[in-house]
Amino acid sequence: MSPTVYAVRLGLRRGWTEFRQSLTTPGDIIYYLVLGGVFLGVLFFMRNTTVEGTDLSLATLSMPSMIGGLLAFQALGGAAFALAAEREDGTLLRARTVPQGLVGYVAGRILGIALSTLLTLTIILVPSVFLFEDLVTGDLAKWLNLLWVLALGLLATMPIGLIIGAMVKNPRGANTWGIFPTMGLLAISGIFYPITSLAGWLQGISQIFPVYWVGLGTRAALLPEAAVAVELGDSWRRPMTAFVLLAWAVVALLIAPKVLGRTARGETGSKVEARQQEALKRVG
Repeated sequence: MSPTVYAVRLGLRRGWTEFRQSLTTPGDIIYYLVLGGVFLGVLFFMRNTTVEGTDLSLATLSMPSMIGGLLAFQALGGAAFALAAEREDGTLLRARTVPQGLVGYVAGRILGIALSTLLTLTIILVPSVFLFEDLVTGDLAKWLNLLWVLALGLLATMPIGLIIGAMVKNPRGANTWGIFPTMGLLAISGIFYPITSLAGWLQGISQIFPVYWVGLGTRAALLPEAAVAVELGDSWRRPMTAFVLLAWAVVALLIAPKVLGRTARGETGSKVEARQQEALKRVG
């Protein structure tokens, strides 16, 4: 077995172990349940509002969008924050000192974030199937459509988060350059209301980034065909969704290892200690 494959296996095992531990940690369980509960609560209060131009409730139309938006938020913002935090506490430096350690670290981090994201989506999706009857859930092709959208969405967004986390100096920087911009993209990407209600120039900006396409893909997978009336061009644009997400995934996956490698090579014990002292001052 090659050293790289062995490192990936160890990293994946670490990611799986950390995820399993989170399922037995009260704070993490509360986080999953509260986050899912908040989304379900918002959708429940939207159930009696009908979207103009369709017979669908705003809750039915918004639920798939929120699934896509939450995936992008957790994969991009979560990856950025996690990597920035682990640069600060020295985890990345320790990974660099082990042969192929960085490869294993990245594999474990990707699996851990992917699993926690999918768990949160499941907490929202399963009750929604019973709460909102207009969702299309009896078609296997629709579920397969949802699976490839979620997979490509993770590949398109998570490496971007890792790049941001590698470039910022601390978790606060991850908030500034990762989480807050992602929230801005969610606001203009048709996640909370139809994108056709936005100004044309905002529609153009949103279509550059993967967040819009993840939301469009999840809507195409779970909504009836009548819902396409509120989409741009009255089309689900599945081929374009696959192309854009795949393009983002390829570019991000090519860039992320180089950025992470450069960041890891620049890590030293003195830099980690300085960041830890700075963190202690912020807490104090």
